[in-house]
Amino acid sequence: MIPGALPFRRLRRRLLPWFVLALLLAPSAQATEVNNLRLWAAPDHARLVFDLSAPAEANVFVLENPRRLVIDLADTRLAADPARLDLSGSAIGGVRSGVRDGDDLRIVLDLEREVAPRDFTLAPNDQYGHRLVVDLEYPGESAVEDPIDPIESMIREQEMAARAGEAASTASTEAPVARQPAQPHPRRDIIIAVDAGHGGEDPGAIGPSGTREKDVVLEIARRLQRLVDEAPGFRAVMIRDGDYYVGLRQRIRIAREQRADFFVSVHADAFNSPRPQGSSVYALSQSGATSEAAQWLADSENRADLIGGVDGNLSLNDHDEVLRGVLMDLTLTATLNDSLAIGGRVLDRLGRINRLHKSRVEQAGFVVLKSPDIPSLLVETGFISNPDEERRLRDPGHQLSMAEAIFAGVQEHFQRNPPPTSLLAWQRDQNRGGAGNEYRIQPGDTLSEIADRHRVSLGALRQANAINGDVIRVGQVLRIPQS
Repeated sequence: MIPGALPFRRLRRRLLPWFVLALLLAPSAQATEVNNLRLWAAPDHARLVFDLSAPAEANVFVLENPRRLVIDLADTRLAADPARLDLSGSAIGGVRSGVRDGDDLRIVLDLEREVAPRDFTLAPNDQYGHRLVVDLEYPGESAVEDPIDPIESMIREQEMAARAGEAASTASTEAPVARQPAQPHPRRDIIIAVDAGHGGEDPGAIGPSGTREKDVVLEIARRLQRLVDEAPGFRAVMIRDGDYYVGLRQRIRIAREQRADFFVSVHADAFNSPRPQGSSVYALSQSGATSEAAQWLADSENRADLIGGVDGNLSLNDHDEVLRGVLMDLTLTATLNDSLAIGGRVLDRLGRINRLHKSRVEQAGFVVLKSPDIPSLLVETGFISNPDEERRLRDPGHQLSMAEAIFAGVQEHFQRNPPPTSLLAWQRDQNRGGAGNEYRIQPGDTLSEIADRHRVSLGALRQANAINGDVIRVGQVLRIPQS
């Protein structure tokens, strides 16, 4: 034994009390904190977001009589005030909280209607930390996160039409069918889907003075909605009409469910420098982007679902290649041509009230524009990162001018190329008389044959109808220029 050293047993007896005291005084593992609560109320659901200091295990379930939703968070404490939540417009009548099993947090939502809860966690990103998202979807309403691929939907519609045609053919061979008198023209409205970008969890770009993109584009979209609804023969459908988030593919689905003739998504651009300014118009690209800036913007906008809290495959490339090729050739090319034609008119109108950042319609792979049968545009009204444009984007007068410019371009296109069952098409048919200066495309027609039949050049026919290429649609009315 080393001289002066204590025997091991005596040393252990002396140190043991200090060791036990150290264990008692040592800080326990830090519990997760709920730093903030946020609630977004949409027409078909409500979304409650928990901002967490660290991941937490959650158990979400419904209780009846009375109807409640219970959210249990393991080893978590509440550092936010639920009473500050604005519950208006949601299915939640009240929020209560308490401690459960000593260390767990229980949140109870008193419900005013039946809900189908869905919860998931989100990892930190540039804007937020750990989050628990609880969606209260309303049965009977269109679910926010049940996206239908537009190509898949087109296939279903074509199959249904084919089956209906087969059924009609079979019926005609079994028994004669009395000829029905022709029905009057339905004179339907041209439906414009107005999409205010971002919303809810996703504020979009934020200007130097704190202006949020989601707020100004919603104001512009509302003004655009009023202009569309006031114009005879047009009707607007708002993709979102409040401060809540809608998934990118869900925006497409809403437009298709409403049978929109055109889809316009309103945004405000941003850059890491305050100098860029001006408006831009973007259409979908099947291949590469027309510029690095267009590709950067598309990548940025396509990441919105990661901020807004939406999962899912955003690509249309998971379909059979042959089927995709046929559908794209027959449908998407014509849709893109219409998109570019409308985009050119919108860009021209925007250039009359604001500086243009891009002098032509740019193209890139924007998810929100990937509806193969609806012409679509994304309009960047200005750079919110530019102090002068941020100030103008907040101005109600400038917001109205932006909405007027967008609609003027859209209206001009549809007045010249109205859908065959629309009021505008009916009005043009009534004004045709015997002038013979218009022609409605029939099955089997080609643009060159129509030009030869009316003894006009193919170039003049394209120019008179703002057509790029040779893609035309059955029922489309062409203006025939004088030979």
